[in-house]
Amino acid sequence: MSKIAAIKPLGQSIWLDNLSRGLIQSGELAKILKEDSIMGVTSNPAIFFKSISSDPLYTGDLAELKKQDLTAEQRYEALVIPDLKAACDVTRAIYDETNGKDGYVSLEVSPTLSHDAIGTIANAKRLWAAIDRPNLMIKVPATSAGIIAIEELIASGLNINVTLMFNLKHVDEVLTAYIRGLEARTAAGLPVDRVHAVASVFLSRVDSLIDPQLEEIGTPEALALRGKIAKSFVKISYQHYKKLFHGTRFAALKALGANPQRMLWASTGTKNKAYSDVMYVADLIGPETVNTVPDATLDLFRDHGVAALTLETETEQAIANMAALRKLDINYNLQGEQLQVEGLKQFDEAFVKLLALTA
Repeated sequence: MSKIAAIKPLGQSIWLDNLSRGLIQSGELAKILKEDSIMGVTSNPAIFFKSISSDPLYTGDLAELKKQDLTAEQRYEALVIPDLKAACDVTRAIYDETNGKDGYVSLEVSPTLSHDAIGTIANAKRLWAAIDRPNLMIKVPATSAGIIAIEELIASGLNINVTLMFNLKHVDEVLTAYIRGLEARTAAGLPVDRVHAVASVFLSRVDSLIDPQLEEIGTPEALALRGKIAKSFVKISYQHYKKLFHGTRFAALKALGANPQRMLWASTGTKNKAYSDVMYVADLIGPETVNTVPDATLDLFRDHGVAALTLETETEQAIANMAALRKLDINYNLQGEQLQVEGLKQFDEAFVKLLALTA
């Protein structure tokens, strides 16, 4: 068993944060899924920019699409929708074997719609219909507009991957929007047992923002928190998840076959070379969770990672770390809002670059 595959028996699903036509057609995706027990795939505009700009398998199709009277976004979708379908077909066996728990491929709605609930709903439903696979997940950001869209999309029976979550406000709003969506389905007499969603908390960006502030303060108490805030926040978020989905609020839906919205750890490549290069994977392994991991970090974990139940260790210390941050006058909730704004900007910029390729 590979070191990555050893995570699966501990209750966490590892998804691959990468997708390209070459990865699918070469058989490499199927190989990785099998050898490392990878249980799903995620994509984003930056990933597709890299794929389309570097994978020669796109060259001919893109040249033909540029001869047609299409917008840059229509050309982009014409390129990637066949890949999404093919990737869903590769992961479909996992979806079937896990009764819909895993085997998903995620595609993001247009980042230009992050503050447009109606536009997000329409875009998500259109992409869902175009790809037409039960193991597709549509990615929607956890903005105020996104929360409105999530509830409607869950009520409509789509699978949703909520992105860009950075504070407990985001976590609580997203998880309760999912539950409201399921409640709307049951009120309409619709089944809830085949609807799935994940709630994605982004990690490395947190420490990249907070660490310089701790270093500027410079006290021993501040310096001791470096590299710990993202993981502390994840551990606290997981307790919120457990309280909600193992509590009375979800009990009636659970009795109808509803699935909890699993927490997903994203942005899990370590950016600071002073830290363990696998810490956002190795230190956050626990049941009923997902970690979507880029190729480079998978390679590192495959080489020297250790699979162990770590997500619920030092939970009290995580709470203490966040309290210590408050004592230093760093408002983590406000920092989370800033991180979401910055994340949206990065997604927008990646999408602009992507559409420049297909213009």
